[in-house]
Amino acid sequence: MEDRMTLSVAGAPPRKSRKKYLENLFGPDWKVGQLFVLPMVLIMVLLIFWPFVNAIFISTTAFNFLTGETVGVGLRNYERLWTNSDFLQSIQNTVVFTFWSLLLKFIVGMSVALILNSRLPFRSLLSGIMLLPWIVPEIVTALAWKSIYDPMFGGLNPILQGVGVIDRPLGWLSDPNMAMGSIISVNVWKGIPFFVLLLLAGLKAVDREQIEAAQVDGANAIERFRHVTLPSLRYVIVVTMLLSFISTFNQFGLPFLMTAGGPSGATKLYSILAYEKAIGSLQYGPGIAIAFSVAPLMAVLIWLLARFMRHDDKRDGGFDARPGIADRLVALGAKGVNLLLDIVFWPIQMVFGAFEALIRRLRIASGRPATQPMTSAAVRREGGPWLRVALLVPVLLFVAFPFYWIVITSLKSTEQISQRVSIFWPEPATLEQYRSLVQDTPFLTWLLNSAFVSAAATVISVALASLAAYALSRLRFRGAGMLTTLLLITYLLPGTLLFIPLYQTLTSIGVINSHAALILTYPTFLLPFATWVLMGYFRSIPVELEEAARIDGASRFYIFWRITLPLAAPAILSVTLFAFTNAWNEFLFAFVFITSESLRTLPIGLQSLVVGDILPWGKLMAASLLTAVPVAVLYIYAQRFLAEGLTVGAVKG
Repeated sequence: MEDRMTLSVAGAPPRKSRKKYLENLFGPDWKVGQLFVLPMVLIMVLLIFWPFVNAIFISTTAFNFLTGETVGVGLRNYERLWTNSDFLQSIQNTVVFTFWSLLLKFIVGMSVALILNSRLPFRSLLSGIMLLPWIVPEIVTALAWKSIYDPMFGGLNPILQGVGVIDRPLGWLSDPNMAMGSIISVNVWKGIPFFVLLLLAGLKAVDREQIEAAQVDGANAIERFRHVTLPSLRYVIVVTMLLSFISTFNQFGLPFLMTAGGPSGATKLYSILAYEKAIGSLQYGPGIAIAFSVAPLMAVLIWLLARFMRHDDKRDGGFDARPGIADRLVALGAKGVNLLLDIVFWPIQMVFGAFEALIRRLRIASGRPATQPMTSAAVRREGGPWLRVALLVPVLLFVAFPFYWIVITSLKSTEQISQRVSIFWPEPATLEQYRSLVQDTPFLTWLLNSAFVSAAATVISVALASLAAYALSRLRFRGAGMLTTLLLITYLLPGTLLFIPLYQTLTSIGVINSHAALILTYPTFLLPFATWVLMGYFRSIPVELEEAARIDGASRFYIFWRITLPLAAPAILSVTLFAFTNAWNEFLFAFVFITSESLRTLPIGLQSLVVGDILPWGKLMAASLLTAVPVAVLYIYAQRFLAEGLTVGAVKG
């Protein structure tokens, strides 16, 4: 017996060997790493992965209205889509909406970025004005433009009639031939800041020596832009276009709030049709099938974007240093884009060349050498910046006019608005709309609901993101790289693919139509972005500080709490502000998950003020202004920290 015990003890592997074996298998920091990332993983699994998988099964079912039962139909829901005229029309509408929105946002965004990147008076002020549409809630954007487009009380028709462009008021949102163009214009207005921000950052990184060398070689401005600037911006352009494509293709809020898919289905995008089928008609299977019909396209785009956004890791050999299918597809796409650019720039170059030839003739006719400038260096130095400001004025007016319209309409009485007295200025100004809003509607209740939900979702998201980001950027454990990739994919996953399965999940656990439904689901889109940005910022903090603390015997959590978090304060504030803003502005989830008036958040409350064709414009504009002010104040207060935190996180992440 004693010999048997001796053999047993002798044959058992030492405890240190087991520990070493587990560390070799899972990584040296696997225990603490699991604890740090576990909350984020649970949210991803329970509120993203499982609803997504469950939705796939639901999409193969249909509700039998005769028996009241849900029956399996296999892939029939998907097969029916390609013979369904409503679905085909919605896909066509979505493609048109996406194509023109992207094209116009890119052209306007690139033009504005080029101007803002040059020597310009009041550049900071002009840049701030250009970014205003970014911080405005989606509901405010929709209501403001809907008011401007209104054929009777809006401001667009009087302006166009005044300059002689039109001879009668037009129904911008009620005419099937004009509605799509109208909502595309609003999407462009909302998306300009995103393009300007990213393209301006890319322009600042362009090598000036290459541009100067091309100028010395005789290349004109168009040739320098085409063959030097654009190639240097290819990474930024691809990432910007892919991100914008994903968000624009899956757009729901703006089109739904402005036209609800009308008139006559002219603006019914696939996301609106999916909502109508699933939530409006309680046909979850067909509705999910409509939403998931674009999933393959989204998967390809997200895959390509994930490769691009982790290009630094590829260069360092940490992702996949060898060219893969994505790289070959990008190379093929780049050749196609270059060919398209050559075709587009050919007539521009011809016109510019003809203009240069005319200038040379004028110089010769005036007795000057053909190479001598027509104006002196002083005139060019003083006049050039003001000329660029003049070129920027039309875009500034386009960006700023909705804000002006919101303010003046909110200061008018209902009588002034209905009688169209002094359209572009309140005479006299009054606070009647604000008093009526506070006294006659549950506006303050909506305000408190939004504040509570946004604050709770933000605290949860930022707290869990801080833990996960620290683990993924500092700790070594198996699966960290895969989690990082899944995190990016989750961040890019469109809300239109999730809101129907999430509705089913929330209903099954009994929290639908409650603030808990929003607090639980908002981290699905807040947490991935916050984690991604914080990862980049944590990587920028010198690791030597933590190593010194480790030598002194400090635990990982102590280091995280006492050393890393205080140093990452700018990034924490940045992601907190960004998360709170997104939660404050969120419309789709709140619209689908909340039905009780007492539980509505501000975006849904404002939308409920519109009853049929009755639109209390003064009250709506007052509410819109009050909804946008808190976010604007936060951005003004934390602007410096926002720029520092997001810039470092975006570059390093």
